[in-house]
Amino acid sequence: MIALFDHEDGDSLLASFRERLPGMRETLAAARAARLPVLYVNDMQGRWDGDAPGFVRAALERPGGDVVSALAPRPGEAFVFKPRYSAFDHTPLVLLLRELEVERLLLMGGATEACIVQSGIDARELGFKVTIVAGACATLDAELERLSLRYAEEVAGMYVVPDAEGAGLLSLRRYADRE
Repeated sequence: MIALFDHEDGDSLLASFRERLPGMRETLAAARAARLPVLYVNDMQGRWDGDAPGFVRAALERPGGDVVSALAPRPGEAFVFKPRYSAFDHTPLVLLLRELEVERLLLMGGATEACIVQSGIDARELGFKVTIVAGACATLDAELERLSLRYAEEVAGMYVVPDAEGAGLLSLRRYADRE
């Protein structure tokens, strides 16, 4: 979810992140308020040093740093680097999720038609329930996004919701506030 927008499609992806930033912020805030584990899974961008704080610092100094700042991880939130589209492909993510006893994943970030849906497919194959918060996902191609979300819902068995409220996060937040 922390992007370095300095690649071929970087300008388009950054524009989509900016357009959907309100939904991303709302979803992230609601998940935190509901005390759900927030996990970051990020493209490695050629980094093999595992330095997540250094990666975030570098992203803050580049184009899109304002977006990165709004979505940056807080202390204690897990950060996993991924070498491929799927968050599960050659990463320790499944081990972390099992340790946290997570049953359902709420996916947000970018790009919908690539990393998000592929991660959701792999999560379903591993036995997780998956909800994609579409209004909190950036895209490079609106038509591919539409097709991939349809596939995710109709073929892969994922829920696709428009926003944090659709994901049930706002009601969870109200419940957490009462404790």
